[in-house]
Amino acid sequence: MTKSEILQALAEKLGMTRKQVSEFMDAMVEMAYAVTKKEGEFVIPGMGKLQKKHRDARMGRNPATGASIQIPAKTVLKFRVAKQAKDAIL
Repeated sequence: MTKSEILQALAEKLGMTRKQVSEFMDAMVEMAYAVTKKEGEFVIPGMGKLQKKHRDARMGRNPATGASIQIPAKTVLKFRVAKQAKDAIL
């Protein structure tokens, strides 16, 4: 579904305008970014968890040349799907 289709479907289901639904979704996304950046995770009940994880430096291999390279440490973003979502879909 596109964002427009999602907004339309939610507006019809909730009896709200598309603008109200759009403002709600934008606010939720902004809050998810802010909370994840500050606290390290943001939970969407029944959907999953957005998590900030630290990945240590490690040795890797260039697939083209086979040469060993040092991969620097970095912070990555992961989304862990909730069991409830897995059970409903799979």
